[in-house]
Amino acid sequence: MGLADEIPFVETSAQVHEILVGMRVKQLIAEEATSQAFMDLLLADEDYVGVVRELARRTGHPVVLEDVAHQMLAYGGATPEADRVVDEWSAHSRAIHERHPSLLAQGPEVPTASAASFREVAPCARQPVVLRGESWGWLHLLHGGKQPSPPELRTLERAAAAIAISLLSERESGARASQRQTALLNRLLLGDITGERFVTLSLALGQDLRGRDLIVVTAWAGDEEPTKDHLLARLLQEAGWPAVVGDTGDFDVAVVGLPTTADATHVQSLLADHGTRAGISRIVEPAALPLALRQSRSAASVAAAATTTEVRHFDGLGALRLLVALSEGPELRRYVEDELGPLLEHDALVKNPLLPTLRTFLDSGGNKARAAEELFIQRRTLYHRLDRLSEILGLDLTQVSNQQRLQLAVRGHDLLRKPTLRRT
Repeated sequence: MGLADEIPFVETSAQVHEILVGMRVKQLIAEEATSQAFMDLLLADEDYVGVVRELARRTGHPVVLEDVAHQMLAYGGATPEADRVVDEWSAHSRAIHERHPSLLAQGPEVPTASAASFREVAPCARQPVVLRGESWGWLHLLHGGKQPSPPELRTLERAAAAIAISLLSERESGARASQRQTALLNRLLLGDITGERFVTLSLALGQDLRGRDLIVVTAWAGDEEPTKDHLLARLLQEAGWPAVVGDTGDFDVAVVGLPTTADATHVQSLLADHGTRAGISRIVEPAALPLALRQSRSAASVAAAATTTEVRHFDGLGALRLLVALSEGPELRRYVEDELGPLLEHDALVKNPLLPTLRTFLDSGGNKARAAEELFIQRRTLYHRLDRLSEILGLDLTQVSNQQRLQLAVRGHDLLRKPTLRRT
């Protein structure tokens, strides 16, 4: 081959080299843009939900973030196929993810076959989220039958790093998640979104409420254990029930998706066993969630006003529903003052108040023997107190009609003395 033949070859090689260099430069620029995009999210105080959303947008594939306990925390880029995977997430996440030899260098694991008794796993790439040298969770890229490209895998890797940066501590990550759920609940309370939209947005936060019976729980843990300890959220998480839980001040509110084997009584028992004062709504469809919120708040108001720890269901409130509604205005205060004013004034000036005796007598259905037993006093002492109560109130306590009006007044007085739910 002569010199004339070598010149075109050199020129061709130079052109190929230039093309390859150009491609590499474009790749580096794209990767730098990706890194910068995730960094911008962190600078804008976004948490892992924002990173998952951005990863799904950049790769065009659905993305799921889970913790080490295989609990789904965020879901972005939803598709019908990915929805089916999410419906059976435990089967997917707990399956054996076999490393694909061609992807060992990139790091993410790719399941290639079903594992043991688990269902067939949808093809995905997953990248560990490492925090302080330990695995905090996994980031799944659900690519279906199309293998992810090397740039997509590098984007997945950068997203996992961004999530790790955002998780400065487990406490802070929990606070962030709680803030997002509280914000979502506030939007529902304000009527900014519908119940159906609430369910859709809940899925993006890792709480799958779709296709489930829904109830709303409003809980007050009381002065001994304030709701800032997130007792309600902890109990629901330990039970494994998907729920969006928000802190509204003195009360926590949760929209709970019931499993097929559970109903409202299971939730009621769970809360009662842990000494939680709470109210539970009726089971509703997503469209009726605003109504369920009001129902649970009414039931919680009654539970918070009770002398003993209890969990109240909305259907069991009876006439107390009217008292709760009246407590939002001046009418209930006027009624209580008209019925109990002289007694409350008397009790304010003595060491041994009589209102507890009246409450116990009324709760005993006017049965004097039972009331004396509940108060641990002799019947003669009870008779003396009842005579004094009749004198102060100007009423015959043996009449059923007087007992009924005083019962409502005492319950109204209890409602007005307990913390009130913040109305929105």
